[in-house]
Amino acid sequence: MTRPLSVGLAGLGTVGAGVLALLRQNAQVVAARAGRPIAVTAVAARDRARDRGIALAGLRWFDDAAALAADPAVDVVVEVIGGADGIARATVEAAIAAGKPVVTANKALLAVHGAELAAAAERAGVPLAFEAAVAGGIPVIKALREGLAGNRISRVAGILNGTCNYILTVMRERGREFAEVLAEAQKLGYAESDPSFDVDGIDAAHKLAILAALAFGRPVAFAAVHVEGIRHVSALDIAFAGELGYRIKLLGIARQHAAGIEARVHPCMVAHTSPLARVDGVFNAVVAEGDFAGRIMLEGRGAGAGPTASAVVADLVDLARGRLTPVWGAQSGMLSDAPSLPMSAHAGCYYLRLMVVDRPGVIADVTAVLRDAGISLESMLQRGRSPGEAVPVVLVTHETREDAMQAALARIGALDAVLEPPAVIRIEPA
Repeated sequence: MTRPLSVGLAGLGTVGAGVLALLRQNAQVVAARAGRPIAVTAVAARDRARDRGIALAGLRWFDDAAALAADPAVDVVVEVIGGADGIARATVEAAIAAGKPVVTANKALLAVHGAELAAAAERAGVPLAFEAAVAGGIPVIKALREGLAGNRISRVAGILNGTCNYILTVMRERGREFAEVLAEAQKLGYAESDPSFDVDGIDAAHKLAILAALAFGRPVAFAAVHVEGIRHVSALDIAFAGELGYRIKLLGIARQHAAGIEARVHPCMVAHTSPLARVDGVFNAVVAEGDFAGRIMLEGRGAGAGPTASAVVADLVDLARGRLTPVWGAQSGMLSDAPSLPMSAHAGCYYLRLMVVDRPGVIADVTAVLRDAGISLESMLQRGRSPGEAVPVVLVTHETREDAMQAALARIGALDAVLEPPAVIRIEPA
């Protein structure tokens, strides 16, 4: 029988233990599909005494993951430590320097340092695989880089963070506020004790930066991604969205324009008939639009031991078969140098909710500001009357530019009848 592929596993947290469990439980299936057995022979983690729920006897143990990466008995290094820098980065760099293929689930590392790591891997002639870095078990990397290789992709978008999707789903279904649902998500293990990485949109932005690089064939550019989270989304806005025929989702969106590439993460209103609107709970989904394939959508669990381990092992099978694909789909000399477009250049429709004092002339003052900014209205909602008290007013605009909207918001927020900062959510076409 062909010699097994020897895997050095750097990181024995939830995902690392999942990889080990999958390779053992499905050993025959994996060997048949890989053409040879794949076995973890060495591991690196900080705490040897911790019970990970899986037998570790017989595995060589390294306290230093970078030393594991340089071990000549290891054929391929799997990095599931996490984090953009520190030992995770050092481990991947050490593996590439040693001429070893790398499989990583580390979206932060790739988003921030992916250009340099890809260049190093190309110089060394070794694969750098990362199916598990975006959307868990959904094979979106292979779909973009291989399945749609013959297409010019115009847009990629999706629900890229299960924590945010869960929170927004529960807020809609139960009419509850963000802070209350977040606390529940933390108790259930869907959100971290420090949830900022998820709820402030950073996790989704890391993933979008990777998807945009693959979709448009250019080096990863995380710093160019516009990022907003969901902390400001209220139950009131979710209710108004439903009344208008929308659902609110945190989306990552990247689009190719003649002038360059836009990449943005923020809450969006999407029509309730849209396929993305129906993706609820902790699920992720990615939509890609190709000139020949048309629109495709992939949906599934975006995190967790099983889905992420599934993606890691898919990359290991490719390596065992000797498949080598350039990191961003093309060699570095063939990558695009298309510029990144600023968020101020974005054009679209907007939902705007104001809390105003119910008195004559307020709506006229607001619409005058919008008129002066060249923004026209599609519709307006105002429920009931409460003279002298605060009432919500909802405005939906026709398409306008982001810079015009931001200028108008500054003026509207300064009106004495407007009692709190305007709530603004962009409307994304289906």
